[in-house]
Amino acid sequence: MKLDTAKILQKRKKQILELWMKNQLVDFSLREDLMSNEELTVQSEELVDVLLQALSDVNLDDIHSIALTPVHEALEGISISRAKQGYSPRETGTFVFSLKDALLSILQQEIKNDPVQLLEESLKISKLIDSLGIVTFETFIKGREEVILRQTDEIAEISTPVIRVWDGVVAMPIIGTLDSARTQVVMESLLQEIVDTSSNIAILDISGVPAVDSLVAQHLIKTVSATRLMGAECIISGIRPEIAQTIVHLGIDLSGIITKATLASALRHAYSLLQLEVRKSAVK
Repeated sequence: MKLDTAKILQKRKKQILELWMKNQLVDFSLREDLMSNEELTVQSEELVDVLLQALSDVNLDDIHSIALTPVHEALEGISISRAKQGYSPRETGTFVFSLKDALLSILQQEIKNDPVQLLEESLKISKLIDSLGIVTFETFIKGREEVILRQTDEIAEISTPVIRVWDGVVAMPIIGTLDSARTQVVMESLLQEIVDTSSNIAILDISGVPAVDSLVAQHLIKTVSATRLMGAECIISGIRPEIAQTIVHLGIDLSGIITKATLASALRHAYSLLQLEVRKSAVK
């Protein structure tokens, strides 16, 4: 008589879930700081339900079966959510692989009198869970990449603020390396602020840029050109002695751009362009 492993496991669903939860709750790597035991139980129950519903004696040998698509989708959702919550790949993988122990324990109880059959069915279950574990890892990596990209965008926005320092004058302090992607963010933020505030002078302060090479200089020149196309004058401040020497050695021509050593000097120049004068009031 042919053994239907899928039906055996479906019949023992409650015991499988209980055993799996017991194994997870005694695991030293359990992260109660990221997910409560109640939430873990719900997540585990959902995965067991989907897996046992999709499982049949036919697709037990076919890990690429279309019938297992809901299982893959459930695992992808779990992996992405865990990546965003802060779980490690190891912790996420352990969650799936620990299900294997529960399934194999139930099989051992059901077909303990037939060692050959037990070995054959256990190998099928092991192969299936291992393949699902690979799906989990692949999706987890994608989830972490999404988190990293989102954080990178957020950091880029935070690190490129545009400040309105006076009517008609905006300033953007740049901190960190200036690459092509960040230059695009700088341009968009600066140009939009020029439009929003109707400013005609923009100051780019590069005091926080660790080094200036030919590529960074080209990015700065492009930003200045874009600013001028908007009808605003652009001043670059924060030209430290070492940066000035580097620019000279590289043969970069910034003669057509107004440059100042400090932000204060750039502000004074901006005020002069606006025919403004800043002076101390007489002390009474």
